[in-house]
Amino acid sequence: MSRKIAFASAAALLAAALAATAHAASGPAMGPSARILRPAFHGYYDGHKDTYLNTDVSSKAEATAMHINYSAKIGKVTGLPEIYLVQGRAAPGQLAIFGSEPGEANYSPLWSETILTWKANAKPVLITSDTQINKIEKTGTLSERDAHVVLNCPIIKVGKG
Repeated sequence: MSRKIAFASAAALLAAALAATAHAASGPAMGPSARILRPAFHGYYDGHKDTYLNTDVSSKAEATAMHINYSAKIGKVTGLPEIYLVQGRAAPGQLAIFGSEPGEANYSPLWSETILTWKANAKPVLITSDTQINKIEKTGTLSERDAHVVLNCPIIKVGKG
């Protein structure tokens, strides 16, 4: 009886090993994985917070300031969704605001950087969506400008609520 159990166990182990090998061989090999520590950031999208990484930017000055990779090539990509960054005065708790998120047709990990600035007479409010930006701009209290910078900031976790 113990031979049958040993044979069955060996057969099961062999089958599992073959299945793992077949699964690993079914896609492109990227090499072994490893864990690294990398700062993650939060940004708003439609009233909730998403988590993202900031890895590359098309501006040498921003790359140096943020301690991330400089890539001139990504700066040539057009038609990207916007990431809005408030410069100067801001409401407490203000974060970046995304114009899209994973699962949407126009999502991309590359973003066109748009700078938001509150006018001198305006009281900053917390901005949590691109729709809100458009409404506030119509009041004349908030302005936006294209920074002509592309950021590689993949959203790694979509948070609801």
